[in-house]
Amino acid sequence: MSSKAAPIWITGVQALSRALGVVAALMILVSIGVVCQMVFVRAVLGESSIWQTEFVMYSLVAATFIGAPYILLTRGHVAVDVLPLMVRPPARRALHLLGSLIALAFCGLFLYASIPWWWDAYQNGHTTSSIWRARLWIPYLAVPVGLGLLCLQYLAEIWLVLTQREHPFGLSPEDKL
Repeated sequence: MSSKAAPIWITGVQALSRALGVVAALMILVSIGVVCQMVFVRAVLGESSIWQTEFVMYSLVAATFIGAPYILLTRGHVAVDVLPLMVRPPARRALHLLGSLIALAFCGLFLYASIPWWWDAYQNGHTTSSIWRARLWIPYLAVPVGLGLLCLQYLAEIWLVLTQREHPFGLSPEDKL
């Protein structure tokens, strides 16, 4: 659309979203390795697993939150484009703005609720009830970090569409049903 360069804050948010996308992918790969190690320890060595299940559970949840801004950036989420394809470009822009603002409000409220939750775990030294006794503030931190960046990514996407630097929903005006 527009050939003008995006402001530095948008470039920074997009770069951070990409970096956290890589972190999330690495967390998933490490989780796969830990599951394999757990299977080996339990099935082959006949020993019990102590930390593996919790590590994988918290890593996969953290990867979901940390990776969410990257998914929004790349439009990798599941989307149904029937309605946007049925309406004209000006209505498409309004529909995109409405949907993005609703999603931003939801993420913002969730972010607002997650910060005291994380802070309480940090301040009071909450740990898991298992033998491993993992400090919960570490995996909990992924929620406000991921949601905070997701909110910024929504703001960047809204700004890019409003300033006509990108098409809403990634659909060009020629795309029709």
